[in-house]
Amino acid sequence: MRIGTATTADGRDVPVLERDGALLELDVPAGATVRDLIAAGDPPRPRPGAAPLAGARLRAPLRPGKIVAIGLNYLDHVRETGLERPAQPIVFAKLPSSVIGDGEAIRIDRALTRQVDWEVELGVVVGRRMTRVAAADALDHVFGYVAANDVSARDLQFADGQWVRGKSLDTFCPLGPVVVTRDEIPDPQALRLRTRVNGETVQDATTAEMIFPVAELLAFCSRAFTLEPGDVLLTGTPWGCGAFMDPVRSLRGGDVVAVEVERIGVVANPVVEA
Repeated sequence: MRIGTATTADGRDVPVLERDGALLELDVPAGATVRDLIAAGDPPRPRPGAAPLAGARLRAPLRPGKIVAIGLNYLDHVRETGLERPAQPIVFAKLPSSVIGDGEAIRIDRALTRQVDWEVELGVVVGRRMTRVAAADALDHVFGYVAANDVSARDLQFADGQWVRGKSLDTFCPLGPVVVTRDEIPDPQALRLRTRVNGETVQDATTAEMIFPVAELLAFCSRAFTLEPGDVLLTGTPWGCGAFMDPVRSLRGGDVVAVEVERIGVVANPVVEA
């Protein structure tokens, strides 16, 4: 199933099922969110007799409780950075306030940063509470998967010596276009990832190239801290980031950056300079 959040023609934000391009309102209590639906553990289903929502548009599919991100998880990306292959996953946080959806603007404040980069990533949406879960059981705790762009202010990231601020500026985490449930993606290590900037392909790889696969990442994180339903794990990006090109490339006002994950879809965002 393809589950998301849509703004209706009358201004309501409602959980929806996307089916063949149509959006159907889900059968949830009034005011409930996709995160509430995941936490409840009930199978998503449309309201009885629901007709497609006319004039509705998709937003970010959910607002995670927390976003746990992984750095340097593709060997080709490790090589382009000139860093050493990590012996264990590199974990950092990305603030939920950075989340936007497909079509919303990535806003760059030039008073803060002048080197903003793209990073296509597979996002994993936790469906069941995870504490000290073994890798063999980890995928059973997944609700679904989402396409993500881990937008990064490289100048802040490198100057700060830690990554949270440079990764968490407002609008720096496009997610979407929907969450595709786990049953439709039996193997998260067999998905193609691509990024296009103004139509030019700059990243093109597959999740088979991860150093630490999804199940291992979930298990590793759950040994350190509890993952709750509706949390999102970002699993790292492959080669092709602008900061490591020669010459260096950065996003600027007027650009459009689109990230795509096979079987999930495309999240495209215009770039606006404050």
